[in-house]
Amino acid sequence: MLFASWAFLLFLAVLVPVYFLVPKRIQWTVLLAFNAVFVVYAGWIGAIFMAVTVATVYGATRLFDASFTRQKETLAAMKATHTKEERKRARLGFEKRRRLVLILTLLVNFGILFALKYGALIGRLSAGLFGVEPFGQNLALTMGISFYTFSTVGYLLDVYRESIPAERNPLKLALFTSFFPLLVQGPITRFETVGKALTEAHAFDGKRFLSASLRIAWGYWKKLIVADRLLVAVKALCARPNVYRGDFVLVEMLLYAACLYADFTGGIDITIGVGEMLGVTVEENFFRPYFSKSIAEYWRRWHITLGEWFKRYVYYPLSVSKPMRSLSKSTRRFGAGVSRRVPVYLATVLVWALTGIWHGSNLTFLVWGLLNGVVILLSEELKPLYARFHARFPRLTESAFYRGFTVIRTVLLLSSLRILDCYPTVGEAFSSFFSMFTTWNWGAVFRGGIQSLGLSYADYAIAFVGVIAMFTLSMVQRKGAIRTRILKRGTVFSVCALLVLIGTILIFGRYGFGFDASQFIYNRF
Repeated sequence: MLFASWAFLLFLAVLVPVYFLVPKRIQWTVLLAFNAVFVVYAGWIGAIFMAVTVATVYGATRLFDASFTRQKETLAAMKATHTKEERKRARLGFEKRRRLVLILTLLVNFGILFALKYGALIGRLSAGLFGVEPFGQNLALTMGISFYTFSTVGYLLDVYRESIPAERNPLKLALFTSFFPLLVQGPITRFETVGKALTEAHAFDGKRFLSASLRIAWGYWKKLIVADRLLVAVKALCARPNVYRGDFVLVEMLLYAACLYADFTGGIDITIGVGEMLGVTVEENFFRPYFSKSIAEYWRRWHITLGEWFKRYVYYPLSVSKPMRSLSKSTRRFGAGVSRRVPVYLATVLVWALTGIWHGSNLTFLVWGLLNGVVILLSEELKPLYARFHARFPRLTESAFYRGFTVIRTVLLLSSLRILDCYPTVGEAFSSFFSMFTTWNWGAVFRGGIQSLGLSYADYAIAFVGVIAMFTLSMVQRKGAIRTRILKRGTVFSVCALLVLIGTILIFGRYGFGFDASQFIYNRF
């Protein structure tokens, strides 16, 4: 059930009144029932996999809680009669058993994710090498599995670290795992925020409902007017890399940058809006990313929850782990700077490799992730040089011109790396990229070339106006959310603004008979 479908709008139209009409004490159980309908509608196989995730994580976290309690009781009882070394062995025994449960639970859940996401790749490799196709390689990727697996595993790790207590009610954990807006394309959430809010009682609030409706409408506006329109041209350009080369590749880079932003942020707007409509606050996942002045800053603003997940559960634990500390000591003969950098840089490379793998099973995604990591590390190494440049030319580097230059540079660099998203092989991606520097064909682009991509000049004009509107709104929102200002103007003005959004979607959006209701791009990740 995709956001851009009448089925989803009908689902939401039924859920909202039912949710607020039932007694508040059972609101969360009603929401759980609707979540179940949503999940089963997407496919029974996916529902089974989600049930396995809920069952294994619930069982593991309850075992952790029981183990922590027994450990404290045992050590307290041993304090007067056992030596420090005996108490240490007892504590290590508890930790070892918890660690075993953790590893098994992670293997089960990441094993499911790996099999579904990379089964086809494994099948192709095994067929080519051994002539054998493993079972399960043709299983379809379950909706939202990357997002709910990461969210639920984050909860598992938080309980393991004693950051939060384990949830005693398995249905409440199931509610968190299956919350339907998050299944389409995230964001990745934490149990102590979203999980708790989902089980609280919520009264209907007209102002909140109107605010949420504005956010949802703006999400559909970006999706249906800009993203789905530009995606037609992007697909056409990427489908024929031997034909569309040179300057066409630059066109593809820029169109895809706008398309991906409108698609992903549009989906997140809908997710956050639906959560707000039900009284649940979902984390923001973007903070004007295309105004970033470096790749590192961009990744602090784009898909924020994914970056936070990797930092919290992979980067920090790995960089301070015992093997990394040992490696740091073994490299001291190369200097303090090298020994200090090695753990950080290795952890960074691993995180970016995992980020690439998370996005897809093709080698292109792994290379894309590693290149992002390399650029960030190079920028880190060049910081002293940047500092000297800024000190030497303070008037230049503090000017609006230079800030604009750094923003444009970052967007172009990111767009260059994203070419790897668009082509099936690394070779085709690099060949297309370098053709921009060897093939000059702007004449072919503007003499009917862009009209061969499935869009008319009117489509390009609408998309261009849409991109300008998104850019303008981002600029305006530096001083605060535009929705807040609209709502301050009163109910009538807010309703009129909502109707304008809906009206422009109905007039200029790509939908209806003959239109392929495209899923959100990040749903395939």
